[in-house]
Amino acid sequence: MINIPPGKVMSRYEVQEIFQCSLYSGMNRSLRTNTLVLITNHTSSLYYDRWEGEILYFTGMGRSGDQSLQYLQNRTLYESDRNGVEIHYFEVFSPSQYTYIGKMKLAGEPFQEYQLDENNKLRKVWVFPLKCITGVPFIDLDTIDEKNRV
Repeated sequence: MINIPPGKVMSRYEVQEIFQCSLYSGMNRSLRTNTLVLITNHTSSLYYDRWEGEILYFTGMGRSGDQSLQYLQNRTLYESDRNGVEIHYFEVFSPSQYTYIGKMKLAGEPFQEYQLDENNKLRKVWVFPLKCITGVPFIDLDTIDEKNRV
């Protein structure tokens, strides 16, 4: 089990070292640590991830065309209640600064909505409602303790 204090700001390298995964997308699977690292990058993102109260609505994986629940980490996240994979969530508010929000779990059934793809075409995406099981639902930069910054 990986324990990181909520609100800790880390470099990309530190996140990769802890979770032993690449960070090439918003959903990054590590077989070594049996984790799925989810990232919302507020500095550059194609996806419309959003908090509504204590629920995070996280957009699935796939940059063009309609998304599938069976595609790569969409399936891992969809099956996370029964596959034993730990879900960890980060938000990026400034380049290369990953703010740890906490460990997450599904808060309901995924659903589809329309969003634009990388070619600016409307397509169906899967949206996963998630809830923090450790940490806090949303961290504003002003609430992060300065000592946690890299």
